[in-house]
Amino acid sequence: MPSFQDIIADPDPLDWWSAHRGASPVVGTAVHNGHHLRSDLEGLITLDSDERLREEDPFTEFFIRDLPNRIIFHRSRFEVDINRDRNDAIYFKPEQAWGLTVWKERLPDEAIASALRLHEAYYDMLETHLRGLERQYGAFVLLDVHSYNHRRDGADAPEMAIEVAPQINLGTFSMDRRRWAPVVEAFTEQLRAFQFRGLHMDVRENIAFHGRGEQTRFVHERFPRSGCAIAVEFKKVFMDEWTGEPDIEALEAMRKMVRLSLPVLEETLRALP
Repeated sequence: MPSFQDIIADPDPLDWWSAHRGASPVVGTAVHNGHHLRSDLEGLITLDSDERLREEDPFTEFFIRDLPNRIIFHRSRFEVDINRDRNDAIYFKPEQAWGLTVWKERLPDEAIASALRLHEAYYDMLETHLRGLERQYGAFVLLDVHSYNHRRDGADAPEMAIEVAPQINLGTFSMDRRRWAPVVEAFTEQLRAFQFRGLHMDVRENIAFHGRGEQTRFVHERFPRSGCAIAVEFKKVFMDEWTGEPDIEALEAMRKMVRLSLPVLEETLRALP
């Protein structure tokens, strides 16, 4: 069993992202895993570290650590949200940020411009990375890994109703669903076959979320015939969303489940016409 330190990514505070390239047409991303803020923003934000962490996606980097291709974003989504388009990538209003007032005052123009340059740089990098996979394999799958809260009314409040909160939600809104049906369905069945603590995983499509994020939209716009991007939302059953305390056994299981899906995705991709 790994220790807490084994599961925590500890990037340099100046790093934007980490990208790993390996021999596979499958790439995993964790764009909300990051927690760092630029130093010039620390005196301007209203939220403390714990409040930010509650809306970030900690440990999602750990889930994809066994994939040969993976991209992990190290900046907090409160600095710039990579999974939103430029107009919404900075949380200026509470309605953009779960009702939270994020900034004490209007951000300086240069702070805004700096965040948007980072947003642009990320997508330049992502397109280059994916073009390489396309050239080598003809087609690729991107697993856009996130997590979501299910006790929003408080630490002791009941969980969200199971009808609207699967353990794993697959978002497929922006894809050509008919073209990529063999990939999505094989992936779904592989995840459902995985057992954790004696139960099969509850995996459903477009229930809690629909996969309307910017990254999946970008992939399907730029790579309409070669790129299958699936938004994979894990309910935060692997941690306490209010304290940040991880369930290490659950984290290890989620990582194993993603690892076991890799040959299934590769085989399904090879079989596509």
